Amino acid sequence: MIRPPARPAPAGTVYFSLLGPLTAVRDGRPLPLGPRKQRLVLATLLARPNTPVPVDVLTDAVWPDDPPRTARKNLQVYVSAARALLGSDSRDGRDRVVHGCGGYRLTIDEGELDTLRFRSLARAGRAAGERGDLRTAARLLREALDLWEGPPLNDLRDSTGVAEEAERLEARCLTVYEDWAETEIELGRAAVAVDGLRDLVERHPLRERLRVAWMNSLHQSGRQAEALAVYDDYRQLLARELGLEPSPAMASLYRAMLGRGRTARPAAAGREAAHGTALPAAPRDFTGRREELRELLALLGSPDERVVVVSGPTGSGKSALALRAAHLLGDGFPDGRFHVQVRREDGSARTPAEVLCELGRLCGVRVPGGSGVPAESAVTAASAVTAASAVPTDSAVPADATVPAVSQGAADAWQRWLSLHRALIVLDDVPDEAFVRGLLPRSGPSSVVLTARGQLAGLAPVHRIALGALADGEALELLAKLIGPGRLRTDPAAALRIVRACGALPLAVGVGGMRLAVLRHLPLAEYADRLGDPSAALDELVAGDISVRLRMASGWQDLSADDRRALGRLAGPAQEGGFTLDGAMEALGCGERAAIRTVESLIDAGAVTSPAGEVTAHAALYEVPRLLCLYAREREEG
Repeated sequence: MIRPPARPAPAGTVYFSLLGPLTAVRDGRPLPLGPRKQRLVLATLLARPNTPVPVDVLTDAVWPDDPPRTARKNLQVYVSAARALLGSDSRDGRDRVVHGCGGYRLTIDEGELDTLRFRSLARAGRAAGERGDLRTAARLLREALDLWEGPPLNDLRDSTGVAEEAERLEARCLTVYEDWAETEIELGRAAVAVDGLRDLVERHPLRERLRVAWMNSLHQSGRQAEALAVYDDYRQLLARELGLEPSPAMASLYRAMLGRGRTARPAAAGREAAHGTALPAAPRDFTGRREELRELLALLGSPDERVVVVSGPTGSGKSALALRAAHLLGDGFPDGRFHVQVRREDGSARTPAEVLCELGRLCGVRVPGGSGVPAESAVTAASAVTAASAVPTDSAVPADATVPAVSQGAADAWQRWLSLHRALIVLDDVPDEAFVRGLLPRSGPSSVVLTARGQLAGLAPVHRIALGALADGEALELLAKLIGPGRLRTDPAAALRIVRACGALPLAVGVGGMRLAVLRHLPLAEYADRLGDPSAALDELVAGDISVRLRMASGWQDLSADDRRALGRLAGPAQEGGFTLDGAMEALGCGERAAIRTVESLIDAGAVTSPAGEVTAHAALYEVPRLLCLYAREREEG
């Protein structure tokens, strides 16, 4: 097997490394990279090679708290230094760093940057493994890992922006290490992986796939007692931290080890999971939601639950909860975990066909009419249609359900893939039921998590988890993560006023915390007073390009015209501690039946919350999140 091609770098070319401390070498000699801020800019550009990097991203990496007025000019100086270091492109003589509408773009080849070489070797190694050439796979994956010299960018991780890029690179390295270890185990050479796996498990104790590989390597090396102890330690850790049990697959492996001798365990399923995982980074500031997380993990670990809806008002943390669960599930879904954002950046919904095409690319299923994937990893349209009649339809989705704008051939190909694989799909920010009906599994072991503002009542039977505001303690914990516990302790009463003025919604508390982290001179009491002013609160909840008002506007546009008018009229009484049915009748100027229909329509849309227990319509106290009330009043008065 020939190594993946790399265009040889000409003499005098600088070679950069991110998989460890940031370094640069020319002709075997290390190069000075300048002061820290200059290195932060260079690291951020190199972490996103051949891709425009917005100026705001560079600014946040260098000055996360309080950028000076001269930030843009200073960035230009640092970028000029990077240009001088890189030199011109040997192919056309142009600058290697150029500025365009999307930001600064650094052009660099595989032979000049270790992360690009790492990616190429890992891809080639996985391809060899999929062909059954395990020896070549192990060699190529080991070559990739030999480029890994420690935690990526470990000398610059005090910058939040660089730390996020470094964590993404480290996650990629961990996945390749798991690929390599499983391949060596399958080849019967487990002993070479034992020590490295132990070190990585100590640094990443909740990563189940690492634990499984360590168990297998110890067992194959004749160290059965140690292998069983790895499982027991993990079981106790999960129970203590999350109140959970190890996955059924890991538990099954443990039971098998109790009763068998020294054998190798096939690792193909683990490699497929790593190859198929496509999740954004886990939310760094995830706080609270312990019961909801425990419930979601339990549901997704059950073979009987195919679809879970996580609903709640704008800013309640639905996406964060779904992603947190997806990252924790690990080998529970051996065919991959995938996340697809259903909306565009402006809040408008993508078409179902666009979403299905992206799912096809991520999962390796050829979707008729889409961009397609290589034939060796795809389920072709012909085979999918041929097998369509064999796909059972005894689930929540009717057999004849179709998604508007999705062809029957594409839907059949997708359903065929779902019927044959155990994967987790997160469809984020779903607008309505009709959008996703044809995307949900009719049969098979795959699961789907839908996040939506509304309840998606037209989907049944599915399990629903409704999110509301955080408890005061959880909201304060989130605020402390952003501004520091010491600052929060200077005025805990004001901190409590802040989180309550934010409606204890994670989005608003997070934005308020980010704003306070920048405005370090601002007393908490003064900021609490600003948020307490109904006419100014939404103006105060802006941090950089994140605006609570804009997020509220996106949710507002999802409501029907009738619901928007009704919410505008109900915002007044809702601000005063909620409203009853009688209050709704008075505000809407209608009779009881019309008021009930209107309030229940708003509950279904996620704009109004109702008591969790059973209570008559007249006795119920209905609520609207405070910030949504403020936005609705703005629209009503405007």
